[in-house]
Amino acid sequence: MTEFVIEVQKMEPQHRHAFIFQQFDNLQGGESILIVNNHDPLPLLRQFRETRPEQFVDEYLQKGPTEWRLRLTKKKKEGCCGFCGES
Repeated sequence: MTEFVIEVQKMEPQHRHAFIFQQFDNLQGGESILIVNNHDPLPLLRQFRETRPEQFVDEYLQKGPTEWRLRLTKKKKEGCCGFCGES
Protein backbone atom coordinates (compact mmCIF):
# COMPACT_ATOMS: atom_id res chain seq x y z
CA MET A 1 0.00 0.00 0.00
CA THR A 2 1.34 3.42 -0.95
CA GLU A 3 1.02 6.11 1.69
CA PHE A 4 1.88 9.80 1.36
CA VAL A 5 2.69 11.75 4.53
CA ILE A 6 1.50 15.35 4.86
CA GLU A 7 2.86 17.28 7.84
CA VAL A 8 0.13 19.87 8.02
CA GLN A 9 1.65 22.11 10.70
CA LYS A 10 4.52 22.94 8.30
CA MET A 11 2.12 24.39 5.71
CA GLU A 12 0.56 27.84 5.39
CA PRO A 13 -2.89 27.60 7.06
CA GLN A 14 -4.82 29.08 4.11
CA HIS A 15 -3.51 26.36 1.76
CA ARG A 16 -3.78 23.26 3.93
CA HIS A 17 -7.22 21.87 3.11
CA ALA A 18 -7.03 22.58 -0.62
CA PHE A 19 -3.63 20.86 -0.83
CA ILE A 20 -4.85 17.81 1.10
CA PHE A 21 -7.95 17.46 -1.09
CA GLN A 22 -5.82 17.77 -4.22
CA GLN A 23 -3.45 15.07 -2.99
CA PHE A 24 -6.36 12.80 -2.09
CA ASP A 25 -7.97 13.28 -5.50
CA ASN A 26 -4.70 12.22 -7.14
CA LEU A 27 -4.58 8.92 -5.23
CA GLN A 28 -5.37 5.58 -6.82
CA GLY A 29 -7.79 3.27 -5.03
CA GLY A 30 -6.06 1.62 -2.07
CA GLU A 31 -3.51 4.41 -1.62
CA SER A 32 -3.50 6.62 1.47
CA ILE A 33 -2.46 9.95 2.81
CA LEU A 34 -1.28 10.21 6.40
CA ILE A 35 -2.09 13.57 7.91
CA VAL A 36 0.21 14.58 10.77
CA ASN A 37 -0.89 17.60 12.77
CA ASN A 38 -0.48 19.28 16.15
CA HIS A 39 -4.25 19.29 16.75
CA ASP A 40 -7.20 17.06 15.91
CA PRO A 41 -7.95 17.37 12.16
CA LEU A 42 -11.66 16.91 12.83
CA PRO A 43 -12.75 19.93 10.71
CA LEU A 44 -10.88 18.43 7.74
CA LEU A 45 -12.46 15.04 8.36
CA ARG A 46 -15.92 16.65 8.44
CA GLN A 47 -15.18 18.33 5.12
CA PHE A 48 -14.16 14.99 3.63
CA ARG A 49 -17.37 13.37 4.88
CA GLU A 50 -19.41 16.16 3.26
CA THR A 51 -17.60 16.39 -0.07
CA ARG A 52 -16.20 12.87 -0.61
CA PRO A 53 -18.74 10.55 1.03
CA GLU A 54 -18.18 6.86 0.36
CA GLN A 55 -14.79 7.59 -1.26
CA PHE A 56 -12.49 6.97 1.71
CA VAL A 57 -11.85 5.12 4.93
CA ASP A 58 -10.49 7.10 7.87
CA GLU A 59 -8.38 5.76 10.71
CA TYR A 60 -6.83 7.65 13.60
CA LEU A 61 -3.39 6.19 14.31
CA GLN A 62 -2.64 8.66 17.10
CA LYS A 63 -4.88 11.04 19.03
CA GLY A 64 -2.75 13.62 20.83
CA PRO A 65 -1.87 15.01 23.15
CA THR A 66 0.77 16.78 21.03
CA GLU A 67 0.42 14.97 17.70
CA TRP A 68 -2.48 13.55 15.73
CA ARG A 69 -2.09 11.08 12.88
CA LEU A 70 -5.06 10.45 10.61
CA ARG A 71 -4.91 8.03 7.68
CA LEU A 72 -7.32 8.57 4.78
CA THR A 73 -7.39 5.66 2.35
CA LYS A 74 -9.09 6.06 -1.00
CA LYS A 75 -11.54 3.27 -1.72
CA LYS A 76 -11.34 1.31 -4.95
CA LYS A 77 -14.34 1.55 -7.22
CA GLU A 78 -16.70 -1.35 -6.78
CA GLY A 79 -15.66 -4.24 -8.98
CA CYS A 80 -12.20 -2.78 -9.57
CA CYS A 81 -9.34 -5.25 -9.39
CA GLY A 82 -6.79 -2.44 -9.13
CA PHE A 83 -4.77 -3.39 -12.21
CA CYS A 84 -6.35 -1.13 -14.82
CA GLY A 85 -5.25 2.15 -13.26
CA GLU A 86 -8.80 3.13 -12.34
CA SER A 87 -9.50 3.97 -8.72
